Amino acid sequence: MSDAVNQFLFGWYPYLCIAIFLFGSLARFDREQYTWRSGSSQLLRRKQLSWGSNLFHVGILIIFVGHFVGLLTPIAVFDAMGISHGFKQMMAIVVGGIAGIACFIGLTLLVHRRLFDSRIRKNSSFGDIAVLLLLYVQLILGLATIPISLQHLDGGEMIRFMTWAQGIVTLQPGMASLIADANPVFKLHLFLGMTIFLVFPFTRLVHIWSAPIWYLGRRGYQVVRTREQSGPYGGMGHTGQLPPRQPGERPVPAE
Repeated sequence: MSDAVNQFLFGWYPYLCIAIFLFGSLARFDREQYTWRSGSSQLLRRKQLSWGSNLFHVGILIIFVGHFVGLLTPIAVFDAMGISHGFKQMMAIVVGGIAGIACFIGLTLLVHRRLFDSRIRKNSSFGDIAVLLLLYVQLILGLATIPISLQHLDGGEMIRFMTWAQGIVTLQPGMASLIADANPVFKLHLFLGMTIFLVFPFTRLVHIWSAPIWYLGRRGYQVVRTREQSGPYGGMGHTGQLPPRQPGERPVPAE
């Protein structure tokens, strides 16, 4: 790979992908909220969906968090915590490998369901199928990096990619040179990963922004009925309305 191509792919292309990822998502939310959904096909066919969706989402969340923390946490933080580069490399291989296998099984079920069920395939857009296959290829490439990483248990390759990712985020020049002599599988994995960010705003992946994590801290609600029976409608008088509540009176649960 020539220096110019390497500079574009790993020096400029990341910023293009990040810009379109952020501004494209904002523009779609502002202009096309009706399309801001996951487009579930559960009503068409539930078979394979539960296992496939659960395995895929659990696996992909672990992989995403692992990549995000592993690549963007400063190396000095791991050194201060006494975590060696070799230990971190092995943890990434083990945890990422288990999560990757779970994700691969789930995604295989989803791909098979999407492509070989005639009802779902007819109701799937080109983008639905394309993004699923893109994630599938990216996952296979990620699993293919494991045998290569096992040859670098000193953590040297991991430090290279951490330095590159942190340099891109902090706008450091010359970061593309760190990837110049990396294994082609790693390069393709990086390129495809950035491409997923590029196409993100134009696919159903935007529903990730709307993950209902706020429900975890939401206060619960309870419906409480009174024991008053002033009419034939269970607490309603002849007017069909609930009787007025006395000052200071609190509703109690029905027995």
